[in-house]
Amino acid sequence: MEQKLFEEKYGVERLNTHCTKWDGLKEKFGEDGLISMWVADMDFKAPEQVIEALQKRIEHGVFGYSLISNSYYDSFINWEEKRHGYKVKKEWIRYTPGVVSGIYWIVNIFTKPGDAILVSMPVYYPFHNSVKENGRKLVHSNLINNNGRYEFDYEDFENKIVENDVKIYILCSPHNPVGRVWKEEELDKIMEICQKHNVLVISDEIHHDLILEGKHIPTAIVNNGKYAKNIITLTAPSKTFNLAGCKNSFVIIENEDILKKFDTYANTVARVSNGNLFGYVAAEAAYTYGEEWLSGAIATIKGNYDYMVKELAEKLPQVKVTPLEGTYLSWLDFNTCLKDEELEEIIQNKCKIAVDYGRWFGEAGKGFIRINLATPRKYVEEAVKNLIDVLNK
Repeated sequence: MEQKLFEEKYGVERLNTHCTKWDGLKEKFGEDGLISMWVADMDFKAPEQVIEALQKRIEHGVFGYSLISNSYYDSFINWEEKRHGYKVKKEWIRYTPGVVSGIYWIVNIFTKPGDAILVSMPVYYPFHNSVKENGRKLVHSNLINNNGRYEFDYEDFENKIVENDVKIYILCSPHNPVGRVWKEEELDKIMEICQKHNVLVISDEIHHDLILEGKHIPTAIVNNGKYAKNIITLTAPSKTFNLAGCKNSFVIIENEDILKKFDTYANTVARVSNGNLFGYVAAEAAYTYGEEWLSGAIATIKGNYDYMVKELAEKLPQVKVTPLEGTYLSWLDFNTCLKDEELEEIIQNKCKIAVDYGRWFGEAGKGFIRINLATPRKYVEEAVKNLIDVLNK
């Protein structure tokens, strides 16, 4: 489905719907009326089959304790194998309310206060928070920015593990915010180092269906599954189908010992083993019928990205747009024209855009902003025009 048709069918006004992205501007940025391009969800309705499935369940009228259907598991398992070549078994699957919740749980299960946990910065800031807020030691190995294309620094990565006796590495694949879709050989090198030093890997693959260029390789199948027993994979339908409010995410664990420890924590400390009834209904419908919708969403994101790249290259070339391979989050570099401390004044106060600032993702993000492109073209056009007009004055 092309962008125009997708926007006509699924575009929706979200203001005054208790929406974090639009109605939370005053709380987050101190003012309303900004072009909201920050938090990572979409300004599009979920697939129509999801809405229909939820309506059918609501019409039944009873929302009591419920079993999890086999068809729910089958929908996800079939989706993963068809789109990513990952043959997930039902017995490996566990529930968590969200991928971030899953990271917090795993940090508490498999490390103790003071233990070191490694991340590759700049990276999604809840990764940092899951470490620091649980009293663990945050260790970072910065990605190398090679003319806008980010790469792992394998030597630094291994040195940081050895020097700090790192217990867990939190991988972002595809990477938020730099938009990389990691190649298998890149993941293989990283996983080899982690296995060598007995480092447990949390692989956050929540954006794994949103691929604009290249192919997502689930970390658990890298090198024919060589490292699968050392990985906990986290994913969800929330980014793929705009279902974050349904609070339903997947934990995939192939290692039986790790799985037992996770179950003990989930059933005792967290005391949460099952999710929201409507989350299960929505996820099953999305994975069963959502492929056409997803194609339209990706075409829309790609169209917005291509438009922004073209306009900025022609009219504001001093702002560099990082190549977007995966996610719907574009990473813009202002370092050649602005100081980091000037960004908020220019972007928010003059351009009237609400964004995620690069420094939120770590020191390596200074001078950058992250822009959410999963929105109707009109907002992208307005934001780009404001950037061009203000910065060219």
